[in-house]
Amino acid sequence: MASPSGASAPCVFCDIVAGKAPAFKVYEDASTLAFLDLYPFTRGHLLVIPKRHGARLTDFSHADQAAVVRTLETIVRRVERLAPDYNVALNAGANAGQIVFHLHFHVIPRYGEANPFHSVHRTRLTDEQASGVVAELSVP
Repeated sequence: MASPSGASAPCVFCDIVAGKAPAFKVYEDASTLAFLDLYPFTRGHLLVIPKRHGARLTDFSHADQAAVVRTLETIVRRVERLAPDYNVALNAGANAGQIVFHLHFHVIPRYGEANPFHSVHRTRLTDEQASGVVAELSVP
């Protein structure tokens, strides 16, 4: 991932795209990928990313932005299988809460719990939890 100062370092999302890091994928096409967040705020918390590296939305052409938005639309339709309400979030920059400096949108199903964006301890997603959600969301 690129640091906020612009220096380069390994990017976990690029490693996922390259197949070097594991992910619970629910959608993939030629230019985008959607997978479960390993530290979800709620059940079914997903990340939607472009396969090409760039830290911010403005790092991408309009065509690349459109591809990510098309995938985002596909994913929110699938998330509606889990819950009718959801948040879509983009954190751009360290001061906005961006931790991985590769463009990504969060899609967070809402089940009536309190605001998912407050500071709470998030536990790592288990393989068992992930397999059930992947099964629900992977089918078109």
